[in-house]
Amino acid sequence: MVHDLIPLTHAEYCRPAVDQAHRQRIRTALEHADGLIVNSRFTLDSLIAEAQQAHLRMPPAVIAHLASGLPVRAHGKRPIDTPYFVFLSTIEPRKNHWLILHVWRRIVEEYGNAAPKLVIIGRRGWECENVIDMLERCVALKGVVIEEASCSDERLSTYLQYAQALLFPSFVEGYGMPLVEALELQVPVLASDIDVFHEIAGDIPEYIDPLDGLGWIAQIKEYMQPESRARAAQLDRAKHFRPPTWTTHFERVDDFIGSLQT
Repeated sequence: MVHDLIPLTHAEYCRPAVDQAHRQRIRTALEHADGLIVNSRFTLDSLIAEAQQAHLRMPPAVIAHLASGLPVRAHGKRPIDTPYFVFLSTIEPRKNHWLILHVWRRIVEEYGNAAPKLVIIGRRGWECENVIDMLERCVALKGVVIEEASCSDERLSTYLQYAQALLFPSFVEGYGMPLVEALELQVPVLASDIDVFHEIAGDIPEYIDPLDGLGWIAQIKEYMQPESRARAAQLDRAKHFRPPTWTTHFERVDDFIGSLQT
């Protein structure tokens, strides 16, 4: 099962030498696997491109989207009294925390104490010193940005369900589980305009270029409003979201494995 080829396609977002190790893994899979399971069309297309570049055969493959494991309905009380947004991700370069923190600084400068909170759920990762500098040293963000380095599934579900929206500004993803988790809970999403997110969520989220800081500011300012029409419209669209299930995932995988045995 191949989750992504990001160390090959976007090595600049990964730790040094990870691309070499990952290329060896992928090429070993291409050379020896009877079949490959992938989580998205984007990952499959990346695999096909790598096989062509390496002059290797592309084994049979199946796309099997992954399901959320979060509780569908939490029982906890609202964790923050004022409006807030959630950013769910390990802190690493391709997740684009740096842009969102600068966006938040601008919003705080404009709204002061009325600015919404930003809850960052995820541990600090690698190659993210500039983000850590913002988190630890930016005076404007003190008390406004909240880090949750360790968060249970139940608490995460509660955070999401009361949020104005999930923010997902990644430069690249192999899949995008937070997108599935939020929409399954009927939580609006502001997401990067990348192919894999369209594959998973169709026209439901608001899509914004991951480099468009002013675009992110505009959407966040809209979604922070109590009577946001755009937010209400997305909630209506989200009613039509059909989340992947593990039953469907394994039906596809089992059928695929069966086809390889005949």
